[in-house]
Amino acid sequence: MRVISADSAAAILDQQFKPLYLVASVSVLVNPPYREPSFRLAEPIFREVESGFEVIVHEAELCRSLLDKMKADVVHLDMSLGGVSIEELSPVELLNLRASRTGRQNILKILPRLRKIAGEIKRLYDVDMLAIGKESVPVRIAELTAGAEAILYACKKAVDEKEPVLLGLPLLCQPIIQEDRVYLSSLIAAEHDVRSYAIDVENVLTKVKLLETLNPCARGFRALKIKPLS
Repeated sequence: MRVISADSAAAILDQQFKPLYLVASVSVLVNPPYREPSFRLAEPIFREVESGFEVIVHEAELCRSLLDKMKADVVHLDMSLGGVSIEELSPVELLNLRASRTGRQNILKILPRLRKIAGEIKRLYDVDMLAIGKESVPVRIAELTAGAEAILYACKKAVDEKEPVLLGLPLLCQPIIQEDRVYLSSLIAAEHDVRSYAIDVENVLTKVKLLETLNPCARGFRALKIKPLS
């Protein structure tokens, strides 16, 4: 089964480790054995965390764009609603699903746009978009991919603005720099061979100093202190 999934990940943090801006959104194609992405579309977004639920619409759009380039059997969206079809999800059905009140309210705001995109995907490609969320391994791979791309976007931000950046990474992952690539490997026990990467085509890694630290305010999360070289 060929799966296209999407996620947004990594956040610019303030000095108290409070997340301010989401950094990157990606859509990925994942093939068996579901350990790395086979293809990706990635974009810097730098969107305020407080309105972060809105990025789900952009993630769905990225999935549609990737389907223009690559074939897939199903689309996994980062919404944890038990794998229900987005096209068939109605406000009434949403009330019966397990979700917090705030979560339902946020989803209701974007549901018409999501259903429109899901309908287009079904009509054009005969592919269902499922609200499966973190239960999906391809969504996890999309999360790691977005995190790896976000490291490069944050490095470029630090270099361009000549200011240090504190970047919060996705849950339970380890960044590894190897030549012109940034790898993010999962630290979850059952995902020891799941990872993703981003390629440093702009050579920004040579222009910064990276220091990894634990996030003292969020157990299981790591952060990168990115300092531009003078």
